[in-house]
Amino acid sequence: MLTINKLEKIIELEESLRAEYQGKIDSATSETAHAKKELAYTLEKVATLQGTIKQQLETIQELSSKAAANQKIERRNQELHNRSDNLTAEITTLKQRIKDLQKDLASEREQIKELTKFDPIRMKKNLDAGKKKLAEKTQAADLLQKSLKEARNDKAELERELKEMTAKLSEIEAVADTTAEEADADGGVNADEKAA
Repeated sequence: MLTINKLEKIIELEESLRAEYQGKIDSATSETAHAKKELAYTLEKVATLQGTIKQQLETIQELSSKAAANQKIERRNQELHNRSDNLTAEITTLKQRIKDLQKDLASEREQIKELTKFDPIRMKKNLDAGKKKLAEKTQAADLLQKSLKEARNDKAELERELKEMTAKLSEIEAVADTTAEEADADGGVNADEKAA
């Protein structure tokens, strides 16, 4: 009789603990799902930015073949340089946001771990899910790190091309100045010949 009462009290305690912590578990699960969505959005944004950088690189290559339009090229190069700086700043911001999301995710995992320690079956399932999520997050972080490295390489390439364009523009201006001076000199010689 005493054992039955103890068992009933243990069952009541377990039910009260579940009732007390179920809301927190559900809340932590929904916050984890929200963090996953934000991370997916961030990865999509990084992919879009990489496409933009690639498109801008192609635009710079097209403009380099048209040396006759120096002012337009110089203006476009400045614009692309500014965009590259903006994209770099945005990537840095996104990287910091990912770190913050990873910290939030770690915090949520700790809360879930504390809340689920009363149910061994659920705890085992959550552990397996946590390992899977960690692997996904690690893979996503690796992809982001790779994307950041590629963006840095693209930026360095853009800056190198900008320097090349500036050097070409200087050469073209020097040739134009030399041609103008020769034309002035030829004009002076022709005037002297007519006078004679």
